[in-house]
Amino acid sequence: MQADTTAPEFDPNNDPAKLARIGTLVTKRLDANPLVQQVDHAEAQLYLYQGFLSAADCKTLIAKIDADAVPSTLYKGTEQEGFRTSYSCHLNRWDAFIAKVEARMSDVLGIDNTYAETMQGQRYQVGQEFKAHHDFFHPTQSYWAHEGPSGGQRSWTAMIFLNEPEEGGATEFPHLGLGVRAQAGMMLIWNNVKPDGTLNYKTLHTGTPVVRGVKHVITKWYRQNDWLEINTPKPS
Repeated sequence: MQADTTAPEFDPNNDPAKLARIGTLVTKRLDANPLVQQVDHAEAQLYLYQGFLSAADCKTLIAKIDADAVPSTLYKGTEQEGFRTSYSCHLNRWDAFIAKVEARMSDVLGIDNTYAETMQGQRYQVGQEFKAHHDFFHPTQSYWAHEGPSGGQRSWTAMIFLNEPEEGGATEFPHLGLGVRAQAGMMLIWNNVKPDGTLNYKTLHTGTPVVRGVKHVITKWYRQNDWLEINTPKPS
């Protein structure tokens, strides 16, 4: 029987060429910033920005998360009992304080903030975790029918640790052999795709269970397309 050599259909919402261009621009921006430290690894791009947020800013964000946090969810069709047991909330991008933080984050990466989804705040108490997952979207999953046209593939992730649990709560990348301990005010940045724009499965990561204390983080996911423009209702 003859093998099927038909090339997969091109998906404009998961465009390696566009994702590669974004990656090149962000890499150049981060590498030129003396406050940003690259994590040396051949199979993924990760960066650290120590002390990105002040203690006062972290305290303000923690209060906003605690005021609105509800049990975290997973995309429909991917639900698994005990997979993501944290609390989370969507932060108001039109709030002056949130807008200031988001603008600073996006400036570090060199991506227009309109390409970012609504920033999310997360709280992990003792025993809570987020098991191993990718931040990029899997186009074979049912949720892609909605997420693809709503901004396209995720390119970069920027996460800021707001406090330090007494024990546990690290962000670990098992395929890379790396673990990042929560440090208040530190921003962790990584590229969800390879330099050629294809999905980087080695970026699988987990929020390990908190053993003592509590962990708060904020996370921004950037898309390949202008997320805000696409998702803002057009006047009739």
